[in-house]
Amino acid sequence: MIWNEHKECMSREQMRELQGKRLHKLVDILYHNVPFYRKKLQDADISPDDILSIDDIVKLPFTTKQDLRDNYPFGLQACPQSEIIRIHASTGTTGNPTIVGYTRKDISIWSECMARALTSFGITKEDRVSVAYGYGLFTGGLGAHYGVENLGASVIPASTGSTEKHVKLIKDLGITGIACTPSYALYLTETMNKLGITKDDISLRVGAFGAEPWTDNMRHEIENNLGIKAYNIYGLSEIMGPSVSYECECQHGSHINEDHFYPEIIDPETLKPLPYGQQGELVFTTLTKEGMPLLRYRTRDLSILYDGQCECGRTNVRMGRIMGRSDDMLIIRGINVFPSQIESVLLSIPECAPHYQLIVDRVNNLDVLTVQVEMRQEYFVSGFDTLTPITTLENKLKDKLKSVLSISAKVQIKAPNTLTRSEGKSKLIIDNRKIE
Repeated sequence: MIWNEHKECMSREQMRELQGKRLHKLVDILYHNVPFYRKKLQDADISPDDILSIDDIVKLPFTTKQDLRDNYPFGLQACPQSEIIRIHASTGTTGNPTIVGYTRKDISIWSECMARALTSFGITKEDRVSVAYGYGLFTGGLGAHYGVENLGASVIPASTGSTEKHVKLIKDLGITGIACTPSYALYLTETMNKLGITKDDISLRVGAFGAEPWTDNMRHEIENNLGIKAYNIYGLSEIMGPSVSYECECQHGSHINEDHFYPEIIDPETLKPLPYGQQGELVFTTLTKEGMPLLRYRTRDLSILYDGQCECGRTNVRMGRIMGRSDDMLIIRGINVFPSQIESVLLSIPECAPHYQLIVDRVNNLDVLTVQVEMRQEYFVSGFDTLTPITTLENKLKDKLKSVLSISAKVQIKAPNTLTRSEGKSKLIIDNRKIE
């Protein structure tokens, strides 16, 4: 199913023409309304008249997270405060938060993009959708909420924090769709097991999962536990929120709403654009945003772009899974390590549950990675009497991790339900090297 066939199935020529017109208008607005961008453009000897097509985007300067913090709180706002009807903020842990203002048109576009995503997942106005992203300054909850309402389905604003009550509502209300983080979906299944509720007792059939990286192994785990079809949805507050891109039933990458968000892939070192099919840093330009539009925003997310029409009929450029971060990736003894690599290894071992934590320390000037992972309940008898000896399992994991990561890691097998659970974004990494 397609929500907006005209925009989602537009020919490449039509899309590029539309993007070029919107980019020119955007640069003109930023040049005249945002002093930060006017100075950047003037320093680069660029005026709005120099932007004639979407190909001219490479002439424009990049925007970084630090630029947003340096202009805190409203320095990048491009319209009068009287036109801002909502403000969200990032959940950053250092420095000033990222403040993002939305006009009424911005909210309308966001709702439209979210409706496109939900429709691609098979959600219709006959469905009941539980939104279990956090509500508040985080964009996930309200972003999904407005999209469900725009689609015409029933929304249950469950948020997070009362999972047992949430499970009861899923069962009693016949909820058919859920939007949440993948880690919360796993936590939900644990709560169901504790309450004696199985996937056969509920009506869930579709899940929209995002806000944190997840692997195909985790997807299969969620689908098997909940009896649903699990779809990826991507977004970030600086650009809009959830629904910047979304999977369709083919699941060959996530379709980008590129009539609103123009994507690029760049080499994070040289900042030069990379061709389709090559991994690099994802960059977005907000072509239609009014409140706080951004030019060539460096997301720091590592991904791949794919062109060509999808089997579903959509023609929009697709992006691959987020493979890690160009800034937050772990560098251990000179090797780049992404949590998704480790997760893929853990979930390939039948005895390992999908609950783990990575701890990085520096011992005698040497980086040490410790991987803690829970054992599945069915392999765990009592205490640490297990069907597979702990030492055997730890050695097996060590060997597989070294073959994938090219470095050695310590492995600690934990009893079921001993690692801290999260109802929001999971805290997977503890990097003690940053502690002075």
